[in-house]
Amino acid sequence: MFKILKSIKNIFVHIRSSLKIVLMIVIPAIIIVGIISIFYKPTYSVTLNGEFIGYTDDKNKVQKEVNEYMKGIQTENIAFIDIETLPEYSLCFVKRQNIDNSEEILSKIKQLGTTYYNYYAILLKDETKYYVPTKEDAEAIIDKLKEKDSNNIKDVAYTEIYNTEQQTFTAQDEVVEALYEKKPVYVPTYSNYYSYTIASAKVDLGIDLIKPIASGYTITSRFGQRSSGNHGGLDIAAPAGTPIHAAAAGTVVVSGWSNVGYGNHIIISHENGVQTLYGHCSALYVSAGQYVEQGEVIGAVGTTGNSSGNHLHLEIRANGSRLNPQYYLY
Repeated sequence: MFKILKSIKNIFVHIRSSLKIVLMIVIPAIIIVGIISIFYKPTYSVTLNGEFIGYTDDKNKVQKEVNEYMKGIQTENIAFIDIETLPEYSLCFVKRQNIDNSEEILSKIKQLGTTYYNYYAILLKDETKYYVPTKEDAEAIIDKLKEKDSNNIKDVAYTEIYNTEQQTFTAQDEVVEALYEKKPVYVPTYSNYYSYTIASAKVDLGIDLIKPIASGYTITSRFGQRSSGNHGGLDIAAPAGTPIHAAAAGTVVVSGWSNVGYGNHIIISHENGVQTLYGHCSALYVSAGQYVEQGEVIGAVGTTGNSSGNHLHLEIRANGSRLNPQYYLY
């Protein structure tokens, strides 16, 4: 029993000695920290490319602003901002009168950024002509040129650009007006638009045609030789007033009275130099210079000019020759 009591006593003596040592260390440490905290504060030293640029009390806030800055501002067509070297932060103690200069730090970091802009170039024959800020602008320009049937629409395109150089943008309507190219219109005269020769062979027109009169008709005179001479078209009998539809899309080059037998007639120029003629009309619904879509009603069947009854005289022309409509229609 005596040995047990002696051991317990020794343990308490050892603990008391240890506590004294701990207190001798901790209390001075607390005093020292207290004194330091009166005159100093914890902060972060910031370096960039190994160069000291200032102190910040909130490194997370600074780094967050740097990250947001690098993302760019889409409304200003900034895609992103590249900073090769990011700042480094080191915890340290400085005198309390030292000022947090986070704004100055951010300014110095931003000065090292390279800005990349995102916008769209409008091309004509692969040559850059204009710049617009968004893809929607570029697509709208292409669509408007298609609506206007610009002659150069196949040569107009757009491409996305990432560049360190910002560009001046041009409004959509200005680009369309500048790029629009009116399709060349062959305007025949009375001395040449009836001078087409008769061709016997079928040629590839490069376009698809539809029947100007789809139903309720009768073929009364076909293409080629007849008693009165060569017939350069196809006569399609139908009741007076029957609608006549454009065989293909194109530009009306003639709409009016003919002095050489066609009466009221229409000539439309299509792609690849192809033309169609519609003669003996009782009414004309289109004018010279007007663009018409395939299937659009352009006139009405009649018996004007050199005609013995209500019918449509249809001609198909290409490369200076009148072609047999039966190769393509009816």
